[in-house]
Formats: sequence, structure tokens, C-alpha cells
Amino acid sequence: MRRSVLQRFRPVFPALCFVALLAGAVYAQALETLSIAIQGGQKQSFRVEVARNDADRAQGLMFRRSMPADQGMLFDFARVEPVSMWMQNTYLSLDMLFIRPDGTIARIAANTEPLSTRTIPSGEPVLAVLELNAGTAAKLGIKAGDRVEHSIFKR
Repeated sequence: MRRSVLQRFRPVFPALCFVALLAGAVYAQALETLSIAIQGGQKQSFRVEVARNDADRAQGLMFRRSMPADQGMLFDFARVEPVSMWMQNTYLSLDMLFIRPDGTIARIAANTEPLSTRTIPSGEPVLAVLELNAGTAAKLGIKAGDRVEHSIFKR
């Protein structure tokens, strides 16, 4: 008599569920709100994943094929230092906003090259990097000197 798929996998089902939950936890990170006060008085809000540990910062947006226009990823380095980013295994072209501890944007690396291993330096010590879809900074008029508002930045 043939056993159903469920009957065959019943002994390992709890382990499979655990693995599925663990995998989902890696990718189902809660989104936080972040705003950018653009010179001229406008504010633009984004929903961001926040990479607060080495594993999340190393993974970043790797292997993703799309990202909604109102979303991004904020890399919190937890200390102020020069940083370098790269695009290895990242299929999306991105705008990288390098941010000082007071929330001001130090530099923008626009339209980064997907899948590149070329390093993209901050140019000065920063606390964080915000990655948005390529072209977002130009489209919204975001420039160096604008202020990012999020709980990791001191006023």
C-alpha cells in the first residue's frame, strides 16, 4: 500500500517546521519608519529593515530581485568609523546614503553597480548607511546635508 506524502514526512515534520520558521525569521524582519528631512522643508518617509548585527550587515540586500519604492535597509554600525560597502550578490542597483551620528547625510553613492565587488567608501567616519532603490535620491531631491530621522541618530 502506498503511503501519502504526509505519512512519509510525519516523523520529520516537526524538524521541517522548525527549519521553515527559522528561515522565515531570517527574512521576515520587522520594518521601522525612517524619515528624511529634505532641504526646503519636505519630509520623505521610508519603511526600513535595520541591520544591527554583523550577520545582518553582511547579508544586507543580497539575492533580492526587487524592493518596494518606499522601503530600504538601514545599516547601523553602532560606532562612528569609516565604512566601505560593496554590491557582491546584490542584484538591485542602489543609492547608498552615508550618514553621520547626528543624522546628516555625508555622501550619496548613487546608482551603484549590481553584483560588483568594487568597494564604495563612506569618505569620512559615519554611523550608518541607508540603501534605497537606485535613483530615489535624485528623484526626491535628497542631497548631502539633508537629515535622516530615526532612533539611532542623536540630535
